[in-house]
Amino acid sequence: MNVILLEPVDGLGEAGEVVRVRPGYARNFLVPQGLALPATESNRAELQARLAQRARVLAERKGDAERLQEMLGEATLEISVKAGEERIYGSVGNKDIAQALKAAYDVEIDRRKILLQDPIKTLGEYVVPYRPHPDVTIDLKVVVRAEEA
Repeated sequence: MNVILLEPVDGLGEAGEVVRVRPGYARNFLVPQGLALPATESNRAELQARLAQRARVLAERKGDAERLQEMLGEATLEISVKAGEERIYGSVGNKDIAQALKAAYDVEIDRRKILLQDPIKTLGEYVVPYRPHPDVTIDLKVVVRAEEA
């Protein structure tokens, strides 16, 4: 069965491509998840309209991401946590960084786009990448300090 991909699918193809898949995969996964449409003439015409709109939206998002990069380029986030000697109780994760950014700069970000490999478990300074757009990466400087008693 031929389908038109609406979103990039790992191991299958990019958005806009017509690919051949097994009918059950298309019927039970790709179409219900909104990842693909059956490859008919009317769906091909609809796809062209969707791709044009998607290009406009992506250009707009990239502009927003670049403005955010200018605003947060030199920003330093300070997060105070309970700590012992060099180790903290618990950890600092994506959610904590997003909350600190909201409190300090009144900027709401998608915490899933913070590229923190592992939670921060020691005091110190860290550079945490944030990717609001595939072409824009913002390096956030995060300082984890012990809470004053």
